[in-house]
Amino acid sequence: MATQPALFDAGTHARRWVGDYCANTGGADVLCGSGDLAWTAMLEELAAVAGDNLGHARERVQRHSVDIGTGFRVIGEANERPWPLSPVPMLIDSDEWQHIERGVVQRAELLEQILSDLYGPGNLVSRGHLPAALVTGSPHFTRPLVGLAPPGGHHLHFIAVELGRGPSGEWRVLADHLRMPTGAGYALENRLAVSRTLGGLQARLNVRRHAPFFAAFRDGLAAACRRSDPRIGLLTPGRYNTSYPEQAHLARYLGLLLVEGDDLAALEDKVYVRTIAGLKRIDALWRRVDPRLLDPLAFDSHSRIGVPGLIDAYAAGNVVLANAPGAGVLESAAIGAFLPQLCTRLTGDELHLPQIATWWCGQPSECAHVAEEHRSMLLSSAFGSATLGLPGERAVAGSDMDDAARTRFLVDLDRRPQDYVGQEVVRLSTMPVVIGDALMPRPFTLRVFAARDGEGRWQVLPGGFARIGEHADNRAAVMGEGMWSADVCVHGEEPVPSLSLLPAIDAQQIRRNPGTLPSRVADNFFWLGRYLERGEALLTAIRVMLGNSIDADAGAALGLDSVARLVSEIVSSGAAPAPPSLRRADLTQFARTAMEAPEWQSVRTINGHTNRIAGGCRDRLSADMVRLLDAPFPTHRGMLDRAGSLQRRYAAIAGLSAEHMGRTGSWRFHDLGRRIERAGAIVRAARAFGMVGGSQDDVSTLLDLANSQISYRQRYLTGVARVPAIDLVLLDPSNPRALAFQVEAIGEHLSALPVLGDDGMAEPQQVEATELKALVATARAATIDADLLSEVERRLARISDAVARRYFLQGAEPLRASGLTLA
Repeated sequence: MATQPALFDAGTHARRWVGDYCANTGGADVLCGSGDLAWTAMLEELAAVAGDNLGHARERVQRHSVDIGTGFRVIGEANERPWPLSPVPMLIDSDEWQHIERGVVQRAELLEQILSDLYGPGNLVSRGHLPAALVTGSPHFTRPLVGLAPPGGHHLHFIAVELGRGPSGEWRVLADHLRMPTGAGYALENRLAVSRTLGGLQARLNVRRHAPFFAAFRDGLAAACRRSDPRIGLLTPGRYNTSYPEQAHLARYLGLLLVEGDDLAALEDKVYVRTIAGLKRIDALWRRVDPRLLDPLAFDSHSRIGVPGLIDAYAAGNVVLANAPGAGVLESAAIGAFLPQLCTRLTGDELHLPQIATWWCGQPSECAHVAEEHRSMLLSSAFGSATLGLPGERAVAGSDMDDAARTRFLVDLDRRPQDYVGQEVVRLSTMPVVIGDALMPRPFTLRVFAARDGEGRWQVLPGGFARIGEHADNRAAVMGEGMWSADVCVHGEEPVPSLSLLPAIDAQQIRRNPGTLPSRVADNFFWLGRYLERGEALLTAIRVMLGNSIDADAGAALGLDSVARLVSEIVSSGAAPAPPSLRRADLTQFARTAMEAPEWQSVRTINGHTNRIAGGCRDRLSADMVRLLDAPFPTHRGMLDRAGSLQRRYAAIAGLSAEHMGRTGSWRFHDLGRRIERAGAIVRAARAFGMVGGSQDDVSTLLDLANSQISYRQRYLTGVARVPAIDLVLLDPSNPRALAFQVEAIGEHLSALPVLGDDGMAEPQQVEATELKALVATARAATIDADLLSEVERRLARISDAVARRYFLQGAEPLRASGLTLA
């Protein structure tokens, strides 16, 4: 007798999902119209991990996305948002993908030919194949680069093409992204998150992998450089850019140096990155900075994120820029009106992926057609910038205009027709997305990526990523940027080899050099360490003031003098204004301000500083560290509970940095910052609570602030005494919270960090550390006074300043310092 399938097995769930979905979905859907069994197989994998709860599947893939560190920023917002990922990937079979791939490669080659002509001989314009106004009228046409051959011989190294799938299944090009193509990192992160959720999908459907594409792109950049072992960077505008998390992930994955404009310097027509070991030559930059902001000497003189002299180095052939400045001239919607004819003229073939029908209004007959038929068209700016007739930068469906908007558009169309294009309204296919606990149809677009490999040939990322619309309206113009994203899986019958971006197991040459550390990143790690210590010290003082001492005799009954000194220390740190009195209610409010008030240098404010600083070195921090630094401020009811939660978070971050960070320059600067800040806090505590004439409460408070109560009790079985406590928290090199321990660590770090000279002489920061070590080592607990502690504090400040002068190169400092070697 045949065995009946379980009522609620994965196959049953998948078939029911498909049936329910297609019963309420039109025919223009990739699942319902395909008859492809791969969709059922994918949904079975989803049911195997989520049961019948699609909402659980969405939460699970979103959790994996957060674990990977995927995020994005909306313009105007300070905090990142989690990347919205659907648990249902888009599936494309290999036969259909071959057509897309062929069309994208053809388009990339065509765009390269057009750019080579526009910035070279200019035949397309001079012979009338492209209107001159269409080229020179674009804000992205970079006139200074006309006649300049790009280093490596290519204007384009990496492009993205936006595709829409029509109701009948045909694919058409909606837009080209050439200036700063974004999204490849999100496609990679989507694949990682979906693979962790649907672990069996890769083998079951023979899904093509992403790693070979990224390896080919990296090889292509390297091949375009003049040096055989080039140094390649990803040039980012910084952590406030909307796609900075993607940039950090790509830099880490590809092994590129994530750099900002301030990290770079142009000298003698070469480009260098400012590092802790001096200036290091950089050969190629995958840029995410607007071309107009790249070099204030060549383009926008107001740019503060560019590199003065970068274009001179580019013109000399000494640095490759991917993509070349000026490539954005072909992004304008108006170019689409001429691409079909240009393709036939330049390649002898028609576009394999057709362009959506476009009419540029700079031509009289086309303008008249748009004016007459604009109600059935998509209307937009020809060059991507706002116009008087279309104040926003997004395209507008003519049918959605009110009378006032329509009149405004037609008046300005008559005045400046060259500023406008009309395009057909594209209807999109839909795909399933999880809404609530059900599959619902939503329109989507597909972004596909292509890159040059080491041979200069175009390779296409198998899949890309899908943008999914928020609403059911399937017009591309209404969908806009989309609400969700989805992984795109190209599948077929042939098994896919298990390739990785990693080299063959025995092919990679061993190296223990951790790589180049830019001065800006070292600066960030240094101050990340300092602010973490500063926050922990302030939190400790607040907890002690509220009576969280482990000393039963002193705990909640500190003398008023000791409490007053604690309050004075907290006030002097800028964490809160002085309370009106030392009554419990006033102290409680004072502590709340010092912990949470955003207008003071409270614990919350300090945590905000650490979050911002960590954002500048995200590519070098583990996901666990990022999650702890990004964690919201605790909301426990009791203040001591909130303080305890924060204390545990500080301890976890310290543990991660101590046990999980490699002993590289990044770790040394991070720990160096911690040691300098901790040493200063110990000195200030000793001056306030450890001087001659202090009470037993004062000494106990000093031990609390130095986290040394247990060490003292284990060592001295009798009561608390001032001199032994001073020895323990200042002079005992075996106590990890003591001043002597911090000073020893500072000296070790500065001895291990690189120096510029080769004469063997100590540099200023090393000299300062040696003198401080001698001062502490020769001190005696019984004779330490406020003057000696003030001298130690001054020397700590001089060490910090010397470290900043030596390693954190500022823009005003000379590029060629004494003894500086260029590599």
